[in-house]
Amino acid sequence: MPWVWKLQFNIFTKKTQVKINAKRLQEHFEAMSLIGKIAETGTCRPTMTTLEKEAFTLAASWMQEAGMKTHIDNFGNLVGRLEGKDPSLPVLMMGSHLDSQPYGGRFDGVAGVLCAIEVVKTLHDNGIVPQRSIEVVSFADEEGWRFTKGLFGSRGILGKLEPGELQRTDKDGITREKALLDFGCDPTKFKESEYKPGSIFCFLELHIEQGPILDISNKPIGVVSGISGPLWLTVKLKGMAGHTGSVPMHLRKDSLLGAAEIIVAVNEIATQVKGAPTVGTVATINVFPASRNIIAEETVFTVDLRDIDLERRNRYEKQLRERIDAIAKKHQLSYGISEDTNSEPRYCADWIKEIIHAECKSLELDAPELMSGPFHDALALSYACDYGMIFVRCKDGISHNPLEYSSYEDLSLGAEVLYGTVLKVLER
Repeated sequence: MPWVWKLQFNIFTKKTQVKINAKRLQEHFEAMSLIGKIAETGTCRPTMTTLEKEAFTLAASWMQEAGMKTHIDNFGNLVGRLEGKDPSLPVLMMGSHLDSQPYGGRFDGVAGVLCAIEVVKTLHDNGIVPQRSIEVVSFADEEGWRFTKGLFGSRGILGKLEPGELQRTDKDGITREKALLDFGCDPTKFKESEYKPGSIFCFLELHIEQGPILDISNKPIGVVSGISGPLWLTVKLKGMAGHTGSVPMHLRKDSLLGAAEIIVAVNEIATQVKGAPTVGTVATINVFPASRNIIAEETVFTVDLRDIDLERRNRYEKQLRERIDAIAKKHQLSYGISEDTNSEPRYCADWIKEIIHAECKSLELDAPELMSGPFHDALALSYACDYGMIFVRCKDGISHNPLEYSSYEDLSLGAEVLYGTVLKVLER
């Protein structure tokens, strides 16, 4: 039985309970895509801005229609709570994020929030009051581009923030602390928004794949086995400025030339083992004084190194640091390396994967199991509770780009799998 027909059968016959409303879900996606819309199909919705507040207001209205009470906590997270019969039990938590990349798509993060809301709305429409409470969360600053460190809200509720995070600044010099205050949050009351150990039963996150595996294999849904460990470094090279027309090549201390060689080294190191899931990327670079006729005195750039094999990633990090040292000496540069993010790979709970696989099978889906290269809020939650993730097919694997696309049919199917998963988890 084709899954679309089966979904319609589930919705419109009296034989089964009402399941997810595909039309309503599509309408929610389309409405959310208008907030921060760029480049026809893209989104720029920075964290802790009026645009994210507008997105929160809209999402909160849908949460309330689903029977949830809503609030924004002191970390800037939007939280919707459906009260269970026994509020003392650890909560079943779902969600993702509504902030976007500066040149992003309509589905990254949004899918996890809107599908979770749709699941709770379906429970509400069926008159199901769960034994334990359910919370749907849109976490603050998952993307990490505004203040160069992500997963802020999901780490925050677990008391895992690092020293100096409130003093991080965006490109306009605004500190995270000021952004929080402007957003209506109170950083002095972080403790009030933290979750006690054991208070979260498990965490479920639906997300677009952001890679090509499902699309290539023509599978609409995947079951995530775990999340690769990201290592983020910021490298600063310091040389000497000089006139480009008069300083001989062999006497130069050109920081940008050194950076160029290091960028090539990142690629060489990450591709040592053919077919390995290691990835290494330099995607931001700032040069001072940035004049065409002045030798670059200072160059600052980021490195993103990820792998599901922590031992291999650590080995590659050591190689990279050695290459940076050698290249800096070659060009007579001083340098500094700061670590922005360092996480080990984290694997999904077997019992949740089994439930997701069973739900996929019930919909006659052959859902492959695959790792996630990108990190997600589930990565932070994995340190507090068991977690599971559902991937939805992403056309051509394109993400962090206005061309990012997942069909509403696939997203509705993902929500259907999430709904069935929630029902089974609630039986635990």
